Amino acid sequence: MDFGIAGKRAVVCASSKGLGRGCAEALAAEGCNLVINGRDRDALYELAANLAREHKVEVTPIVGDVSDPAIQKKLVGVWPGVDILVNNNGGPPRRDYTELDRAAILAGVTQNMVTPIELIRAVMDGMRERKFGRIVNITSSSVLAPISGLDLSSGARAGLAAFLAGVARDVARDGVTINNLLPGKFETERLMGGHRRNAEKSGRPLDTVVAEEKANIPAKRFGTSEEFGQVCAFLCSVPAGYITGQNLLLDGGLLPRAF
Repeated sequence: MDFGIAGKRAVVCASSKGLGRGCAEALAAEGCNLVINGRDRDALYELAANLAREHKVEVTPIVGDVSDPAIQKKLVGVWPGVDILVNNNGGPPRRDYTELDRAAILAGVTQNMVTPIELIRAVMDGMRERKFGRIVNITSSSVLAPISGLDLSSGARAGLAAFLAGVARDVARDGVTINNLLPGKFETERLMGGHRRNAEKSGRPLDTVVAEEKANIPAKRFGTSEEFGQVCAFLCSVPAGYITGQNLLLDGGLLPRAF
């Protein structure tokens, strides 16, 4: 299938590793020129060089925290217009809600709700004028089903989905789509860090903890950043132009639901 986005200009936030990186790789493979972002300078510049060399596309790395307004300005300022925006950001650390003070709550909401809204506002006018735009927000399966200790992350990401539900319908007439990807358990450093903590806490071997996690997933495996990225690239494609305002769950069937 021809996705029809070769030559489009894409900004992929928090893309030096993990799911964001998977999205950047998939969009580069489709011929998109990229602005990529992360706080690990070495990893980011290495990825930029590899993508540019392998796919013959323009790749601009912007180092820094995507929640920083100065970094946001750089991300959207590389080109006169952005065609594709993939919002991604690390969530607040796992913490019981009783341990959260006001500052921590506001920081979490800024990370996972305010920041993507700010970036969407920065690119939206140009997308509507050009009659083409694709916005994909990476949120979490915890938006649909609670995960202990991730209440702040879940609440902020759910707030983002609710905020954009109406916006998506308002801008659809101008060829702009807004969708959310809700990942379950994917093979990322963040997931493995959680497994290591569980293994240490329980005194069980890491391999045992990982095997038990996989056994609970109907697909009997974790997802990969590559397949996640390919779904993202499809939502950014021309053929996906009739899909908007949706929350797409990618979890190998873990969450039992009919709708």
